[in-house]
Amino acid sequence: MIVLSLNFVLKPSLSIVLPTYNEKDNIKILIPEIKKTFEHINHEIIVVDDSSPDGTAKASEELNKKYGNIRVIVRKKKEGIGAAIREGYNNANNSIILSSDSDLSFTLSDTYRLYEKIQEGYDLVWGSKYSKGSFYEPATWQGRVKKWVSKNGNKIIRITTGIKANDFTANLRAIRKDVWKQISTQDKTNTFLMEMILKCKYGGLRVTEVPVTFKARIHGESKMNLGIEAPKFLIKMVKYVLMYRFTGYKLTC
Repeated sequence: MIVLSLNFVLKPSLSIVLPTYNEKDNIKILIPEIKKTFEHINHEIIVVDDSSPDGTAKASEELNKKYGNIRVIVRKKKEGIGAAIREGYNNANNSIILSSDSDLSFTLSDTYRLYEKIQEGYDLVWGSKYSKGSFYEPATWQGRVKKWVSKNGNKIIRITTGIKANDFTANLRAIRKDVWKQISTQDKTNTFLMEMILKCKYGGLRVTEVPVTFKARIHGESKMNLGIEAPKFLIKMVKYVLMYRFTGYKLTC
């Protein structure tokens, strides 16, 4: 009789969604780092590109020739980061879905920590720039103003929603595929990030955030306009609080 012993535990499969618009230089750095970080895990990368004129999609396709398991979805028009993330999630094949900004603002060590954290029994885990242990130090005065607006806006969301979290707006998050199928999202812009958290929490799912390091981008320009997005966040926040805080959110299945 031959007894086979396994000295390893099979890790859950992973789909990594990267929404992009004019991120060619960043994606050339990010994807090789992802491949190295998750080389021991069955994974795929899904690049969702909003028809970037700088050739982001082509650069991603070239990386697929080298590494494999990289799918590139090119959308005909720029609808917003929420719509891009949703399309990536809907096309994910693996049991855990993780999305991240593509501008190198998050570290791969933090990305891996989220993948590990969700395996502790959580349904949704996201990174927080404002929790104890996080690091976010803008290099310019414009960045410091943006941080102040974002941090205080998140405080308002925390108080109004009753959810004990410090950052509702970071696109570094992991969700179980079966859980993603249970929530229905509509928002197309950055407000999708808050919508996702609120519906999961109000739906009775187990959620948490982890402190992360947030760095200024090296290549390209930020697409986030706080003057436009902040009022949208507040309006949508009031909508979701009135709809779900006291009655709960009904999961779709």
